[in-house]
Formats: sequence, structure tokens, C-alpha cells
Amino acid sequence: MNLDSLVSTPAQQSLETISRFRELVFNELRKLIVGQEHALELMLCALLSRGHALLEGVPGVAKTLMAKTLASSIDASFKRIQFTPDLMPADILGTSVFDLKTQAFSLVHGPIFTDILLADEINRAPAKTQSALLEAMQERTVSIEGKQIALGPLFSVFATQNPIESEGTYPLPEAQLDRFMFKIEIGYPTEEEEDAILASANVGAYSKETHITINAVVSPSEILQARTALIHVRVEPSILQYIRQLLTATRQSSSIRLGAGPRAGVHLLLASKTLAALRGFDFVTPDIVRALIHPVLQHRLLLSADAELGGETAKHALSQVVDKIDVPR
Repeated sequence: MNLDSLVSTPAQQSLETISRFRELVFNELRKLIVGQEHALELMLCALLSRGHALLEGVPGVAKTLMAKTLASSIDASFKRIQFTPDLMPADILGTSVFDLKTQAFSLVHGPIFTDILLADEINRAPAKTQSALLEAMQERTVSIEGKQIALGPLFSVFATQNPIESEGTYPLPEAQLDRFMFKIEIGYPTEEEEDAILASANVGAYSKETHITINAVVSPSEILQARTALIHVRVEPSILQYIRQLLTATRQSSSIRLGAGPRAGVHLLLASKTLAALRGFDFVTPDIVRALIHPVLQHRLLLSADAELGGETAKHALSQVVDKIDVPR
């Protein structure tokens, strides 16, 4: 017997730690959130992958609560911005204010200077305000009055939007949609889950008087170490080729006018490595990639005019593309 095979390497130990993150964090999240485990897994995956997520769902399905509780479970700072038509970029980034005592201008940081930022109803603000997030989401920096300021290493954006209500909303620019690693669709709970929600509400679980403590079970430094360890998740050449074939197929489909770009492929690869580690694997499987295709690619696609006139959806068009590509063994 090879004794070396019985000894875990530092890389294997780090990956094993990541798989424990999921259970530790989920134990805390379950104190307040019933169900929605797939959405929560993708949110944790985005955080570990240095990505951002767009949460789409009707009001009242716990989008804000999920982001706030996730931040508490990892001891991260959390700020929420309610996007409105009159919101200005300075309301997000901050501005210089004249101090009468010092007779000088001082920079007042806006709410974007946080670890986890919830951009609530992001599609209610005009494009000029939405664009204030672009540099922050891509470069992790903001430019204020000619000065470039770095954001914290944990910085992640979780934005929400209502899929039904369109009055008073603005479509997100394609460039901004492309910077979201995931679009997470959050639906209604099942009957059993809703019974559990009502039972919890009946005993005061969601009231201010009955405060439920969410413990910080993962530290920011552990999150940063986990991100470094993800480089050790193995990806076979056939998996890389499969991802490339998926991207190419979206660009060649007659139903899709704008296919997935290179950033989408990078996001799909990084998310696949992270999800594999969260589920206890040190390698990426085809099933892991397939589980992430729709959350990563669907929101980046624009349908052709004929497809839109025919009532086709981006979800259906992407499914057709995926079904035509052989899955690697």
C-alpha cells in the first residue's frame, strides 16, 4: 500500500474545508430561510467564485433576507440600496463634502463600500445610475472625482428584480448583465415549505421582538483562502472543450441573435470548479457543468427577431442548444 495516498495534501485539506462551508453556512441560513436551497447554493458559489448574482423573483420570496443572512453567516458587512428612478451615481459611490472645521473637502464613502451589496430592484434606476456598478463589479474599484479607490476583497453584488412588473423599470444593459455570473430564478415555495414558513411566523420567527441570532460560522479570511484553493480543482480537457462547444453553439443558433461571450465561458468554468468543491469533489464532472448552464448563460442571450415573434424564450432556445451537444464521458 502506498502510504502517501493516505496522507491529505494541503490542497486536498483546503478543498475538504470548502465542502464543509456549505453545511456550516446552510445550518445558519435554515434558522430563517425555508427551502430555496438551490438558490442559496448558487449565491454561496458566486461569493466563493468572486462573482455577482442577479436574483429574479416576485416580491416576498425572501431575496433580501437570503442576501442579508448569508452576509451574517460569514461575518461580512452588508448594505442595501433601494434603486429608484431618481437615484444618482453619487448616491451609490459617494462624494466629496466640504468640512467647515478643517476647511477642506473630504470623501464620504457611499454604500458600495461593503462586502455584500444588495442592489434592490436594480431595474428601477436609469442606465446612468446602473452603470455606476459596472467598474465596481468588474475591477473591484470605483472612480470618484478622478480618484480610483479599491473595494474590499470580498465585495460581491446581489441584485434583485421583479420579473412581472414592468411599469417604471429600465432594461439592464447587456454589458451589465454579462457581469453577473448567475441569474438565479427564485420561485414560490412548495406547499410543505410554505406550511413551515407559516408555522415559524406563528411563533414569531420573523418579528423584531423574537430575534434569531445568525452566527458567523465562516470568517472572511477563510473565504479568501477557499478562493485560492479552488485552483486545485481538476478540469479535464474534455470538460474545457465541452464548455467551448456550448459557447460556440449559442453563437451559431438561428434562434439566438447574441450568443454567450468569452466572459460567460470563464464564469461557467469558475462556477463549475466552485460548485464541485462545495459538493465535495476535487474535479469537475459534466453533471456539474450542466447544472450551471442555464443560471450562467441564459441571461446573456438575445433572441433573434423571428424567435421573439414566434414566442420562443431564451430558456427554450438554450435548452435546444444544449441538447444537440454530446456530453463528455
